[in-house]
Amino acid sequence: MVVKSEDGQQLRSFRFKDEDQSQEVRAVERRILLETLANQLPTESVRFSSKLANIETSENGATLLQLTDGTQILAKIVVACDGIRSPVAKWMGFSDPKYVGHCSFRGLGVYDGGQPFEPRVNYVYGRGIRAGYVPVSPTKVYWFVCFNSPSLGPRVTDPSILKQQAKDLVKNWPSDLLNLIDITPDETLSKTPLVDRWNWPGISPGPSRGSVVLVGDAWHPMTPNLGQGACCALEDSVVLARKLAAAIESGPSSTAIDEAFRSYGEERWPRVFPLTIRANVVGSLLQWENPVVCGVRNRVVIPKLVRLGPMLEHTDFECEPLVSAK
Repeated sequence: MVVKSEDGQQLRSFRFKDEDQSQEVRAVERRILLETLANQLPTESVRFSSKLANIETSENGATLLQLTDGTQILAKIVVACDGIRSPVAKWMGFSDPKYVGHCSFRGLGVYDGGQPFEPRVNYVYGRGIRAGYVPVSPTKVYWFVCFNSPSLGPRVTDPSILKQQAKDLVKNWPSDLLNLIDITPDETLSKTPLVDRWNWPGISPGPSRGSVVLVGDAWHPMTPNLGQGACCALEDSVVLARKLAAAIESGPSSTAIDEAFRSYGEERWPRVFPLTIRANVVGSLLQWENPVVCGVRNRVVIPKLVRLGPMLEHTDFECEPLVSAK
């Protein structure tokens, strides 16, 4: 990892293995991850580009899903991993995620002849603005620019305008970042508000209702400041799959399914709730604007005080083998 200031000065550089032998970074393009997971399922078992219009529970306990194209699906169990704006979560009584005061531009720079960067994470810190980039393949580099914004402002979808807005924020920053923005295909460019939801115990609903259960951002949307959103969704999936498998093997009664969902929520909440809060706090600290505070951050905190091991303890998760040995 390399950390720089907005003027290109290197504040710190280190290898994860040198700081903590248990740590590593693997950047994966979201599309590749989703395709890899989908390819493990039976053909035609995944329905893409489907939007939920309505959800209701039938008299026999099954769940009826109606899609916007008119398709109806009657399901014994619904695992809803439909993202931050999950209509299933709203149906279950969850509040809308809350805007945290930052927005982010993101994209994938594409180098047809091969990207020139070493396999490491690059961060650049400014005042109220931060950016980063990391290779995700031999030809692609993921990048982001996060900036403070008290309000969301008008919605902009024109890629040329979005690209110019991102460049204007970092126009005097290291040229590598500006070049990445320039070579980003329109279809990979986005601007999104950062939001989260703190699921307080005893106040927020649980992750399940009847035969419906939430996974990932649908249940616990968090800001990307710790890089744990998708990781937590995968962890949710592992834990839930094991508990559902055990319930089904013992006889898929409604009582067994309810117990599996309850156990899943009890196991996962102590992990995802603190991470949601921590991600929010870290993001607020990284978005400092005060020049004096930013100076202390650049000259003292980052180069001398930050210790990687304790900072990355949140990434530790032992899921055990996913497939039984044959």
